[in-house]
Amino acid sequence: MRIRLDNVVKTFDTFRAVHGVSLDIGSGELVALLGPSGSGKTTILRMVAGLEFADGGHIHFGDQDATDIPVRERGVGFVFQHYALFPHMTVADNIAFGMKVSKVRRTKAEMAARVADLLRLVKLEGLGERFPNQISGGQRQRVALARALAVDPKVLLLDEPFGALDANVRRDLRRWLREIHDELGITTLFVTHDQEEALDLADRVVILNEGKIVQEGTPEAVCRTPGSAFVLNFLGDANRIRADVVNGRATVDGAEVDASGFADGRASVYLRPRDLDWSAVGPGIAATVSRVIDRPDGRRILARTESGDQVELDVAPETSATAGERGFVRIHRAQVFAEPA
Repeated sequence: MRIRLDNVVKTFDTFRAVHGVSLDIGSGELVALLGPSGSGKTTILRMVAGLEFADGGHIHFGDQDATDIPVRERGVGFVFQHYALFPHMTVADNIAFGMKVSKVRRTKAEMAARVADLLRLVKLEGLGERFPNQISGGQRQRVALARALAVDPKVLLLDEPFGALDANVRRDLRRWLREIHDELGITTLFVTHDQEEALDLADRVVILNEGKIVQEGTPEAVCRTPGSAFVLNFLGDANRIRADVVNGRATVDGAEVDASGFADGRASVYLRPRDLDWSAVGPGIAATVSRVIDRPDGRRILARTESGDQVELDVAPETSATAGERGFVRIHRAQVFAEPA
């Protein structure tokens, strides 16, 4: 089922949460809405679900204008962050609930067979008679997804589905959700503020800020070619150093990086910690180590340049560096943007 948003607007009292968003989600595509708190991503999801109605624009499901269709008639499955399971019902009854209230009538035998199929799909065979408080958080989220799938939705919507779980469980569930999506092929739209989650799961990432889409594309495209300093910073750590651009080259404390297409003048050079290295000898940016932080897979060096900029580098675990040591920051990759106003 293809979903299309055309210039959708949503205002709460005097606050405009969504500013004319247009988005086309292909049938069977898995798209992530990614952005900071207050960026409008959950409001967009709720409008697609029919839990909120747009104040302007249109939402289409396939060829049908679904803008004003009530939520029960949209054919969507919705998974919330906090499970929303009925504590007095068994796992099997929670999964069957949507089928019982659906307009599509099924016999008890048909519902039992469907529940058994879904328990196998979400790898919870044998747990149908347990209650939600008798299973783990990760298992509860699997039940919530099975319940959403029980009514054979045309569209699956997930609102920060793994936000309440610890990091290891989230990683496992991300891989599992992608496998489920690839098997079922349901058009899926999910909301997250977790960059790693969006990049791991999605076919396409839509980045929002202040109710507007600021960039969309494949995970590779948004990571490798961020369209703005906001996107670059939002997708991961970055050091910012001001630089002078002359003839397409930006000079950063004696080091030069490519600035093709930029007019002569001031600019900002952004350097991700993993795109830098530390050396006892030049060339590079002269700096002094402030602190070294050891991690299982490497070291993070905090250094201060001669012009006073703080720089963080992620280097190999065998890299030698101690607080107070002078050396050079070598630049492997850099991205240049115009100076913020």
